[in-house]
Amino acid sequence: MANTFDSLIEAGACADVSGWDFSWLEGRAAEERPPWGYARQLADRLSRATASLDIQTGGGEVLAEAKTFPTTAVATESWLPNVAKATRLLHPRGVVVVADPDEPPLPFADEAFDLVTSRHPATIWWEEIAQILRPGGTYFAQHVGPASVFELFEFFLGPQPAARRGRHPDDETAAAQAAGLEIVDVKTSRLRIEIHDVASMVYLLRKVIWWVPGFTVEKYHDRLCDLHDLIQQDGPFIAHSTRHLIEARRPAA
Repeated sequence: MANTFDSLIEAGACADVSGWDFSWLEGRAAEERPPWGYARQLADRLSRATASLDIQTGGGEVLAEAKTFPTTAVATESWLPNVAKATRLLHPRGVVVVADPDEPPLPFADEAFDLVTSRHPATIWWEEIAQILRPGGTYFAQHVGPASVFELFEFFLGPQPAARRGRHPDDETAAAQAAGLEIVDVKTSRLRIEIHDVASMVYLLRKVIWWVPGFTVEKYHDRLCDLHDLIQQDGPFIAHSTRHLIEARRPAA
């Protein structure tokens, strides 16, 4: 009974989706990791910074992996359940969590930070980042790349050709340069995702709300049923995520 369509839908619909921890998916879905080890590199940079800002920190899980933080360490987040979770996780570590709508302006003084970071920001405001970086300061982030998980999007939404160019690293580096930043390095990776049951899909679409905007089980019930039958017949649903690691620097005065 545990693998019936209705029971799987219920499992995905009832799972806690707060924060940015995906451990509920263990055994149900899997995604390759980029080869560069973002969390490890982030921790190293934090250990050498004097004032840091992590933008769109989610529930603070990735930032909290660092062993040490600079004397001034701040994180922003817009979604209130994540703000609460990040506060519980990061405040004991000396990181101040600021509720911020992820729209300009960032609520910080000019040249306030020598390190600005982000993992999978939904929006990137390059002019704001350049403004709050000190001369010689660094922006270091892992971004979602172009056409990421489009097999999933298009399964539910149909073809999305106009959106495939979005988040292209060439466009982002050009925007960073236009804001006055120097590009130090860009790395890209394409990664395999396997989704083993429809419960995982419901969980993901409830958690990553911009993948299929307005998703509800009721609205997409028929398509979820199709997905369940497809997985039962052919095995895991396969998609591919794209990521790029970007390092940019504000020129020294």
